[in-house]
Formats: sequence, C-alpha cells, structure tokens
Amino acid sequence: MASAPLPLAAAPIHFGTDGWRGVIGVDITVERLLTVAAAAAQELAYRAPTELKSRSVIIGYDRRFLAPEMAEAIAAAVRGCELEPLLTETPVPTPACSWAVVQHQALGALVVTASHNPPEWLGLKIKGAFGGSVEDTFTAAVEQRLAAGGISVPINGITKRFDGRGQHLEGLREKLDLTSLIKGLQKMGLKVIIDPMHGSAAGCIAELLDPHNQGLVQEIRDQRDPLFGGNPPEPLAPYLNQLIAAVQASSATGQPAVGLVFDGDGDRIAAIDEAGNFCSTQLLMPLLIDHLARAKQLPGKVVKTVSGSDLMRLVAEDLGREVLELPVGFKYIAAEMLSGDVLVGGEESGGVGFGMHLPERDALFAALLVLEALVEGGQPLGARMKALQERCRGSSFYERFDLRLADMDSRQRLETLLEQTPPATVADQPVQAVIRTDGVKFRLGPSHWLMLRFSGTEPLLRIYCEAPSETDVKAALNWAKQLAERT
Repeated sequence: MASAPLPLAAAPIHFGTDGWRGVIGVDITVERLLTVAAAAAQELAYRAPTELKSRSVIIGYDRRFLAPEMAEAIAAAVRGCELEPLLTETPVPTPACSWAVVQHQALGALVVTASHNPPEWLGLKIKGAFGGSVEDTFTAAVEQRLAAGGISVPINGITKRFDGRGQHLEGLREKLDLTSLIKGLQKMGLKVIIDPMHGSAAGCIAELLDPHNQGLVQEIRDQRDPLFGGNPPEPLAPYLNQLIAAVQASSATGQPAVGLVFDGDGDRIAAIDEAGNFCSTQLLMPLLIDHLARAKQLPGKVVKTVSGSDLMRLVAEDLGREVLELPVGFKYIAAEMLSGDVLVGGEESGGVGFGMHLPERDALFAALLVLEALVEGGQPLGARMKALQERCRGSSFYERFDLRLADMDSRQRLETLLEQTPPATVADQPVQAVIRTDGVKFRLGPSHWLMLRFSGTEPLLRIYCEAPSETDVKAALNWAKQLAERT
C-alpha cells in the first residue's frame, strides 16, 4: 500500500482523539517532541489529585522507528520539569503504561507511539493519573502552554527503568484464571493464532497462554519491523491476508483455529473466525457482553458509540442491561467508566475497555476474555457468533469506508445540506429517524442504518452502514457516495 505524499511543512501541534501524531522529521522532531512532552508533564503535575504525592511520570514507547530514542529524549524533558521519569525497559503495549500509572501511583504517562498510523508517523499519547487517556480540556491546556512559551529546558541524567511489559502481564494473570483457560482451549482443540502486526504486543499472549511452547499459540509477524510489512499496523481485513491464510490452513487440517490481531501499540483488537471471516469489534463486543453479563454475572451497563452495531444493544437488552450510546471516540467511553458502573465499553474501530480493569482500551485483556467466552460456550468463534445472532435477531452486515472530498468547501456544503434538508429516503428506504449524536445517522429499520461523519481537520467523510443484507449495505454506501460527489 502506497503512503500518502509527505508534507513539506510541519502542521501546527494539535491533539486529536488520542494524542498528537505526525510525520517523522516533519511534524515530529526531537525539538518539538521535547517541548510537547514538557508541557504535558507540567500539566500532569498541575492537575494531580491533592492526595497524590508522587513526582513520577511513566514513559513508554512502541516499536516504531526512533521510538526508543525519542522516549529516552523526553525523559530529559520530564527531568527539566523537576519530575522523575520512569522509563520502560522495552517496547510495550500502550495499556501497559496505563497499568503502570495505577500500580506506581504516578502522575500519568507519556507514550511515544503513532498507534495504527502508517510507518512514517510517530506521536505522543498522554495518560492521566486515573490510568486512561486525558480529556479534551487537558490537551487544550497543553496546547495553551505551548502557545505561551517558556517551557523548561531538558536536563540530561540517568533514567530509572522498569519492566513495564512484565508488570502488565502479571496484572493480567491476577485478573483471570489462565490455568482453566489453557485447559479449556486444549480440551476444545482450538488453536490460537496471534498477529501483532509487528507491533509492541508481540509475544504477550504466547507468554501468558503457552509459556512452554506446547503449540497452543502460534504467532506470525512478531519481529520488529518499523515499516510494518508495507501497511499501516491497523487491524483491518485488507491487511490481514497472512493471518486469514494461517487460520484457514489450520482449519483445513481438522484443527479449528481463531485468529487474534492487535494494532501497532496493542490497544485495538480484531479477530478471524475458523472459516477465515474478519470479525471486528462490531461482532466481538456482543460476544463479550454476553460472556460478562450472562456467564460471569458481572454488574454494570454497556457503553457503545453511535457507530456501533445494533447487535450490541440487542444482546445487552436481552440480558437486562442498560445501554448508553455516545459519540465516536474512546475518550467518551472512558469518561463514563470513571463516572459510572460500566460492564464493558467499545467502539467500532477496535477499542474495548472493561469496568473491572482500566478506563482504557486493552487489547490483550480483551483477547483473553474472547478466548474465555469461546471456552465457556464450547464453540469456535464463527459458530459461537452465529448462535448468538440467532438468539438475538439473526445476522446483519456492516461496512465502513472513508471518502476523501475535493476540499473543505465541499465538506461544508455537504454538512450544510445534511443539517438543513436531510433526505426523506436513503437508497429507496424511508428514513424513520435522524440521530445527531455524532455526525448524522439515518435510521432505516431494525439493524438498518447509515451514518455520515466528517473529520474535523480535513476534507474526509467517514461512512458507516449496517443492514440485513450485503446488498442493502452496498446500496446505502453507494447512495452516500453519490450524494457526496454531486454536492
């Protein structure tokens, strides 16, 4: 996959839905990163809870080009703020940094990562003292500090290091009965194939479930590759041909398999069922809801984003659980997890968080719970999902694609049209309701809807659709594409 043309000038420093990201050497330079890290560290100290006496800031990094070196550099920026940097010994999944914040009672964490972005990107995520991503007001304050200037001067020194990866894995061992899980997988004869997409979650599931290399877990694309094999490390079907082939090959020999894939920094998950079908969180979330609420009898409501499948709601309500629908972005789910009793919260893009864990996406924890659900049901993923769908409403189909518009003027015209004169029909289907939680969502029937959502920073239209058939999905998506192109 060819990357987009590189920018010739640095973009203004601006935090998106989860961190500041940009192209290495253009947007992300040592000088800029040091300044942003210092401003973030100062804001962490300023906003620290009164009862928190720590001066420590966790620093972690992924496997990207220059990530270890940049992490070492920002340790100097943290020292320049008269704070104590605590650096991971190795690349770690981002959730390991959130876990470390809580375990070490630190002020927060600075994580050098660009998550699932293309290989030429790098960035910085900020985690608060509560163990999750900071909110918009925090990043706005960081941007204000940058605009004001006067950021501290970095101070070189010896940086204290710790085993962030090992501590995170030990925490997962304490939360789940992995001995029973291993025995259950062996009894089922289910092979687990892991694809970390060359990212920082490599080796983690194998270490947890197959420490003696007995063949229960197979891992592909586990070596560090800053180019990620030529594709973004994002758990989407077009980038998973190798994993799909490995799962199908195992099933063809008579041993059913499940594929689990993580993004570059290990906070997003997707799966491949025994037949080689791609399963996003649109399917994994209903499975997790059923497992946690029915089998494990854990308390709490279900939180989903407005772009999430109706099956999440149907499964939750079938089990008597309240469902809360929020705008797109895990930060909204995390805020609800901090303020209320949440069983599970998830978004379409692969992030899932759990009330009994962290107010944070953790793909490793989600993967273990998916496997636990399969063992509890005694079926591989595809069969388990089919049974769940039949119980709650039958199958549906889901697809999303991003459409690049001509320019920001085109975006504005389309947005104005949808705001002032929303259509009465979509692909010959009457619009039953218009929902504006985030973007515009047209409800067309049970498990049948189309959603249009604009990027706030570029002429990009994200189009989501769920429908009872693939034909209906294609018709609605084509309708949306034609609407955008003629506006």
